[in-house]
Amino acid sequence: MENFREKSFWLSSVPYEPNPPLKGDQKADVVIVGGGFTGISTAYHLKKMAPGLDVAVLEAEVVGFGASGRNGGFAMTLFGLTFGLTALRFGKQKATEAHHYMEKAVDLVGDLVKENKIDCDYERTGFLRVATSEKYKKRILHEIELVKSQGIEGIDWIDQEAVRREVNSPLYLGAWWEPRCALVNPAKLAWGMKAAAERLGARVYENSPVKTVSKGEKIVVKTQEGSVTADKLVFATNAFSITIPELKRKQVPAYTYIVLTEPLRPEHFAEIGWQHRQGIEDARNFVHYYRLTADNRLLMGGRDIGVTYGTKLDKDQDEKIFEKLVQDIHDTFPVLKDIRITHRWGGPVSVPVDMTPALGYLGDKRILYALGSMGHGVSLTHMNGWTLAEMVLGKETERTRIFFVNRKVIPWPGEPLRFVVSQAIKGYMKLEDSLYDPKV
Repeated sequence: MENFREKSFWLSSVPYEPNPPLKGDQKADVVIVGGGFTGISTAYHLKKMAPGLDVAVLEAEVVGFGASGRNGGFAMTLFGLTFGLTALRFGKQKATEAHHYMEKAVDLVGDLVKENKIDCDYERTGFLRVATSEKYKKRILHEIELVKSQGIEGIDWIDQEAVRREVNSPLYLGAWWEPRCALVNPAKLAWGMKAAAERLGARVYENSPVKTVSKGEKIVVKTQEGSVTADKLVFATNAFSITIPELKRKQVPAYTYIVLTEPLRPEHFAEIGWQHRQGIEDARNFVHYYRLTADNRLLMGGRDIGVTYGTKLDKDQDEKIFEKLVQDIHDTFPVLKDIRITHRWGGPVSVPVDMTPALGYLGDKRILYALGSMGHGVSLTHMNGWTLAEMVLGKETERTRIFFVNRKVIPWPGEPLRFVVSQAIKGYMKLEDSLYDPKV
């Protein structure tokens, strides 16, 4: 199981001892498939609200093995791809509801870290969405105008001079500034939340991939060496939902990639600034996202995505994209032209056709699911875990009533058409990026 440490810098950054796999036939009130942020948060909130409930989590690898341990570590308010796209798909009022859900999600992550004393390098640094061309500047200004027209506060435009005082790059023409954003070491957060859920009495089994699920009077989930018989089941599988027949057409896995530098030196910061350590994205369809780690390494991710055929999950590495990301570091911060790259990794995120998250019931109210975090799931998944827990318990709350709970999800077509469509969408988005900013 030690190969999980090769999947990202985060997963190799601290010691971790996985739990033993499930063995023998067990019983539970609720069984959760998936030990990422969504599954662990669901278990945690179930035990918080119903301490007597017997909750078991089955993770195929180790907790945080998927996107939860490989992402950029941004706890942010972005829901789906953009506010404007969500408004176009569902209307401005629902897009506003989603934004407020995400505001509370960002705050929830901070509360969970504080309440459970989780050492995950948590920093509430704020967020910059930077404009790197005049067309992207226009796109960001339009988004800001749209959110402000809906009464959303805490998001402002800062001009070129102001953003360069904060972070000095020759590419920046201005930026969306939003104080509500935090940065974390996501693997440490996942493992800290696992420990918190276990303290409340949840059982977590690692190296326990699910082989079959059968429905009858009870739900029986079988693994290689055991089974769990339960009243309710939660699929917290996101991108790995591609392997579950009832879920695979609700989303596709899209691979995103990251490179990480050696720690930056004082002379680098003298040129770049970045004293407030904000998380940064640009406004491309295939965004660049970047930040500083606790030990002052520069993490740069995004730029392009990988798409697989069928149920394959095998595109963790893409040397061409890695090399482009290295060049993007040099273009963004020329002072780093000689910086050494120490880590490169990738992993799948979950993408519905309409690029909007979804959670709900699968067939009947005993079986629930969540997917579609779109690569911005650190805060979303923790809030979704709370929402799923309330749904399992049959509670009616502001969370369970929000529009994307149990919404109708547009299915992706079956193969080979799915692969063709996903490549066509990718091609269009890349073409638009090249037209908006020929430099990248």
